[in-house]
Amino acid sequence: MKNIELLDDTIYGCFEKVAKKFSDHPALICLGEKVSYSELKDMVLQFAASLYQLGIKETDRVILYLYNLPQTLIAYLALQRLGAIPIPVAPVYTSYDLEYLALDSGAETIICMDTNVNYVVEILPKTPLKRIIITNIVDLVPWWKRFIVRSFDRVPSGRFPSGKDFFSFKDLLRDGRSFSLPPFRLEGGDKTALMLYTGGTTGFPKGVPLTGGLFVLRVIEWRRASEGVVPLEESITALTAPFYHIIGQCDAMTPLLVDGGTVIVFPRVFLDALFDHIQRYKATNMFAVPALYRMILEHDRVDFYDLSPLKFCGTGGDLLPSYVADRWSRKFGIPLYQAYGTTESCGCITASYARDGIPPLGSIGKIVPPNKIRLVDPSTLEPVSPGEPGELLVATQYAGNRYWNKPEETADCFLNIEGEVWYRTNDVVREDENGWLYFLDRSVDMIKHKGYRIAAAEIEKALQEHPTVLASCVVGVPDEKVGERIKAFVVLKEDIRGISSYELMGWCRKRLAPYKVPQYIEFRDMLPKSKVGKMLRREMRAEERKKLQEV
Repeated sequence: MKNIELLDDTIYGCFEKVAKKFSDHPALICLGEKVSYSELKDMVLQFAASLYQLGIKETDRVILYLYNLPQTLIAYLALQRLGAIPIPVAPVYTSYDLEYLALDSGAETIICMDTNVNYVVEILPKTPLKRIIITNIVDLVPWWKRFIVRSFDRVPSGRFPSGKDFFSFKDLLRDGRSFSLPPFRLEGGDKTALMLYTGGTTGFPKGVPLTGGLFVLRVIEWRRASEGVVPLEESITALTAPFYHIIGQCDAMTPLLVDGGTVIVFPRVFLDALFDHIQRYKATNMFAVPALYRMILEHDRVDFYDLSPLKFCGTGGDLLPSYVADRWSRKFGIPLYQAYGTTESCGCITASYARDGIPPLGSIGKIVPPNKIRLVDPSTLEPVSPGEPGELLVATQYAGNRYWNKPEETADCFLNIEGEVWYRTNDVVREDENGWLYFLDRSVDMIKHKGYRIAAAEIEKALQEHPTVLASCVVGVPDEKVGERIKAFVVLKEDIRGISSYELMGWCRKRLAPYKVPQYIEFRDMLPKSKVGKMLRREMRAEERKKLQEV
């Protein structure tokens, strides 16, 4: 088996070396079109040359307000070539969200879809934005395909405003052939290479500057996780995670920066299209949130397709219900390899490596090199005893040490301990004697009931394993006698009738210690989630506290 080597400690440096070595290999597949590494590199350099001509330079911040498209990866790599800093954001954000991100980041350039350019136009007078580059989903497909899909109105399209501040992605790509670029500066991996936004304790998202060196280390380990079942240079990745999330970035960039594999890109993930592409292009790798695996298992046409090419299926971003892991393993004959990470740590802190065999049930993997961890008491930050649960602190090479423009939250979350910066995850985990870690809960979401510290996520997991439950959210409700009482909010699957809270409590009693069983269960049609799909427990807690104040 070939060894994975560190090609460079910059993102573009790695891509350039891989593109040279695998010039004729397919790098991307999207909408039925294949793009080779040499073609991708040419487009990256052409687009970079046009951006340079527009005045974009080193350390400039550029918002990528795009779906998963070849254009997204081209723009990302072109900005890396210039030393500029891409800021991928969710294309579902409205003008309200976008205005905050533009003001906070200070970005003067945005690359967006024609379908969401109206939001950009709305905020222009109130933000530093001065260059708007617009693309359409089918900009890079052959003309005859564009003609067909537009004739049958199969592709959403939006307006293209006129004016000196608006530029066409396609035109810039073409015009870049006539422009030149300055030499690529091979700088150290400690330079900021990208910025992602994550949730903030004050209610506003926090920008997380991440270094190129750390990102490169992360994608190397991302590839090492699957090399036990997928040989190097043979990976074909079905990209299901959004590129604005660190999971999507690691999954998309790993083949392009490490081993010359192929990335199948989906502007939107529709299950039948996903199944068809796995079958047609023999996809070997996929990384998705647990909810997507559950949707695949419950899809009524999944057996019409051959998904046997999949050799490594990773999951993260949420707890993996044991019944989903068990059903997946029995149906497809391969395990779901769970990983755990944060935006601040640039992705994986732990991962389940195929070389270690089937991971223990409920494990989030082992520590990813070169991470170092500490498990501490959340109140005192003193180390806990071996085998005991504790809040996870992590330190690593090239790691960032701040939030963008957020000194107070930086001080809360980035701790200097014995001269080294440790990121405070606010997550409670346990490590067993073999080095496997188990996620218990976010420390801020621990429920204190009768002196016990109870993980809300553990109760949610038990509820979601009931065959009628689609989603659940558990919070602590203040109570003078016991500290907090446990309340669960439950969403049932469609067309389910006759299930009672009493029955669900009985289900929990068979799976949880008596003090962990919810005292109240309320049925809802939906539960609040952030725009990146995370459960907003704080909203449910706030709602319950408001009710108590009104009594």
